[in-house]
Amino acid sequence: ANIVDDHLMEVSHVIRGEEWLPSAPLHVLLYEAFGWADTMPHFVHLPLLLKPDGKGKLSKRDGDRLGFPVFLLEWKDPVTGAISAGYREQGYLPEAVVNFLALLGWNPGDDTEIMSMDELIAKFAFDHCSRSGAKFAFEKGKWFNHEYLMNTPGEKLAALAAPYMAADGINPADFSEEYTAAALDMLKSRATLLTDLWAQSRFFFAAPDTYAEKDIRKRWKPETPRQMAELIEVLESLPDFSAAAAEPVVLQWIADKGYHLGNVMNAFRLAVVGECKGPHMFDITALMGRQETVRRIEKAIDNIKAPEA
Repeated sequence: ANIVDDHLMEVSHVIRGEEWLPSAPLHVLLYEAFGWADTMPHFVHLPLLLKPDGKGKLSKRDGDRLGFPVFLLEWKDPVTGAISAGYREQGYLPEAVVNFLALLGWNPGDDTEIMSMDELIAKFAFDHCSRSGAKFAFEKGKWFNHEYLMNTPGEKLAALAAPYMAADGINPADFSEEYTAAALDMLKSRATLLTDLWAQSRFFFAAPDTYAEKDIRKRWKPETPRQMAELIEVLESLPDFSAAAAEPVVLQWIADKGYHLGNVMNAFRLAVVGECKGPHMFDITALMGRQETVRRIEKAIDNIKAPEA
């Protein structure tokens, strides 16, 4: 049936996996038997994608077993109801997946790895395809996605992140596109997947309701609430709340008071972010703004209790 379909659709090239090689002579004979030899397509047989470990062809079970997607989109088995993860749902960019898959069993003839769709089309040639199967190195796929994330403009990331925000109960329309783009731009170099990017940037869009216990134990001292109240006064006195203006003033205040720099700055970060990690603190507060920064510090003073000695 596929021979008839290909003939009627005037297919010029049949590109398929090498497991079809044993059937190729039969297909050629069928074209000749039907009198279609002059319109027979070119047959190209490509090497298969192999398991990341061991031998044999890649299968859905390998993805389930090793924790990586096999399908481009999430797929639900209509019989069993089992759900197999998809690249899109796990936070991969389409361009990154295309680039990653293109280099499995093919190379451009040099060491170039990052290529746009137009570049892939221009460089692709069958004579650069491998004659042997390619192991499915799914960690390399994550590397490609990280590279593409880092080079995606914040404005595009804002649109891509909108479904994750909505699924997390946060309305993207409550924030300007410029704010969302700037927040995602600040964190994209730290993320591998869109899901990572949203998880790491969520604090920009919702004040923390909980605070990292290990950071509280290490950084929130009995004197911290008083220091944070003083910090609020310093922040409210600033005529310019930009990172470049705020940082030297706050650092000078800490030095003048003789406070422990690490404890104060990490308590500051804990109050605003919810944990002691993230981008440069004053870049965060400059984007977040004075009012929201102060509000979060006040909330932390009210809610975080210093661990008992």
